[in-house]
Amino acid sequence: MQISNILSSRSLKRRITRFLMHGLILTFLVYLLFPLIWMISTSFKPTAEIYSGIPSLIPKVFTGEHYLTVFQEKRLLMSIANSLYVGVITSIIVVLISLPAAYALSRYKTAVNKLVMGWILTSQIFPAILIMIPLFLVLRSLHLTDTLSGLVLVYVVWDIPFVLWMLQGYVKEIPIELEEAAAIDGANQTQIIYKIIMPLLLPAIGAAVLFAFISAWNEFFFALVLLKSPDLTTLPVELARYTGIEGQARTGPLAAASFIATIPSIILFAILRKWFSSGALQGAVKG
Repeated sequence: MQISNILSSRSLKRRITRFLMHGLILTFLVYLLFPLIWMISTSFKPTAEIYSGIPSLIPKVFTGEHYLTVFQEKRLLMSIANSLYVGVITSIIVVLISLPAAYALSRYKTAVNKLVMGWILTSQIFPAILIMIPLFLVLRSLHLTDTLSGLVLVYVVWDIPFVLWMLQGYVKEIPIELEEAAAIDGANQTQIIYKIIMPLLLPAIGAAVLFAFISAWNEFFFALVLLKSPDLTTLPVELARYTGIEGQARTGPLAAASFIATIPSIILFAILRKWFSSGALQGAVKG
């Protein structure tokens, strides 16, 4: 009887713990999703309803006028194209540089590795504002200010430390026994990397691409300082212009444009989602 009471008490504690955990997760999801839901709702409300002062989650009257306004503005469409260009090129370059570097850091132990890891950790300490002036001077001497190429270069240098650190952790998780077994079977280094290591690193590559793209897509400060031509404006800078003097915003078009700005990230995540399965290593090494 006493054992039964103890088991019943433990079961009750587990249920309470599980209930609290699920409650916290649900609360966190609501906290994350509510701003997005409110933004989408606002984008479909008529202007009069937005400024009526009566909050409502579901629009009383659905309208697409704000999306029509947004798509009629050529500068916004141009800024979307600029951000897509910068985000795609940045993510490709960052991954192409970081992936072999991460493999070398994980597999070859040299004194240079410690310096690189120190650089990675140190680079994350300083805020962007501290390097803005010297960075601007360097880019000006290279004639790369007010160019998308210069912005891509900045984003690549800014993102590489974190992506390299992330990929290096993934490579470390791959057992070295896999490479040794392939070498015993007669595979050369190129075959080992492309036929064994690369398939196992697909989740890491997907995460790195997603991080680099979203980082470049959402970045505001560097784009604001380095780009002056209206034709080169990126989307975050263009969205800031929907807020007028004294904080008076064009709320409807801003909500519509902000929702449009989230779509590329969602599409990229949907494309890369199948890469995030990390079960490829299960059963790869036994004993």
